[in-house]
Amino acid sequence: MDADITIKWGFIGCGEVTEKKSGPAFGLVPGSKIEAVMSRNKEKARSYAERHGIPKWYTDAQELVDDPDVNAVYIATPPSSHATFAIMAMKAGKPVYVEKPLAASYEECGRINRVSLQTGIPCFVAYYRRYLPYFLKVKELIDNGKIGKVLNVQIRFAVPPRDLDYNSHELPWRVQRDIAGGGYFYDLAPHQLDLLQELFGPITKAKGYCTNREGLYDTEDTVSACFQFFDGTPGSGSWCFVAHESAKTDRIEIIGDKGQICFSVYTYEPIALHTERGREEFAVANPDHVQLPLIRNVVEHLQKQAICTCDSVSATPANWVMDKILGKL
Repeated sequence: MDADITIKWGFIGCGEVTEKKSGPAFGLVPGSKIEAVMSRNKEKARSYAERHGIPKWYTDAQELVDDPDVNAVYIATPPSSHATFAIMAMKAGKPVYVEKPLAASYEECGRINRVSLQTGIPCFVAYYRRYLPYFLKVKELIDNGKIGKVLNVQIRFAVPPRDLDYNSHELPWRVQRDIAGGGYFYDLAPHQLDLLQELFGPITKAKGYCTNREGLYDTEDTVSACFQFFDGTPGSGSWCFVAHESAKTDRIEIIGDKGQICFSVYTYEPIALHTERGREEFAVANPDHVQLPLIRNVVEHLQKQAICTCDSVSATPANWVMDKILGKL
């Protein structure tokens, strides 16, 4: 593909994430358009196509992949089907952009990477926070030595249960291990862990303690972990998905020998820099469609105008760390 080629996307899945975070961005990037969408639910597929002005819709993923007008595939389904659909598309010679996490397990990530290597077809992953201005500002502060040598990294995350968590007869897919790979930890922690490894390199040691404290569903609702980066920097994390409203927390602290940086991952609270000069805050706005910067880079990569490093190989360490924390490895 080159700059004269239009990237014509086929969406497998058209859930909530595609409505604002990602979907519209595919049509905003020059040389990119949405050609088709697929959902197993016929009315959902038809409605999505009509609402978004998409020419074609399908109820079968293989039919979408085989469509000669589709030359790239976006997979926006739950993690358990990521490997199947990614491999299906790559074997058909079509590049893939997959929602995070890459797959429901580290083992399935390996399958995806092997097929990508064998076919020479790239697979990209939606770790879009690497590209957002908010987190690029965090990186800038670290790289400019504002807190000196990084000594320790801490993740703290706590949210109350969602209303659907109380419905034992129809629980969200995100708390069903066979669909999501784990509970809410497997859905939310990937962004935090991927971002930290983008900043500090791979995590090479990880151990976790997981429990279910409230019994609303079978998967873990509370997780504590410790980990270590390749350069020896230690870190820790705590996640609670059944906390009281008053305990809501979304915070990462990066502690250095000259100061500290505090920021959020999901709420985008102002970045706080603590040094001998006192506290400074940085409010950084992100684009309306948060996946736009990454999708632009993916399109430019496919047109041979840039290199996108947010691929399946770079996304796999997040799954390795999660599986180590959950005791799956």
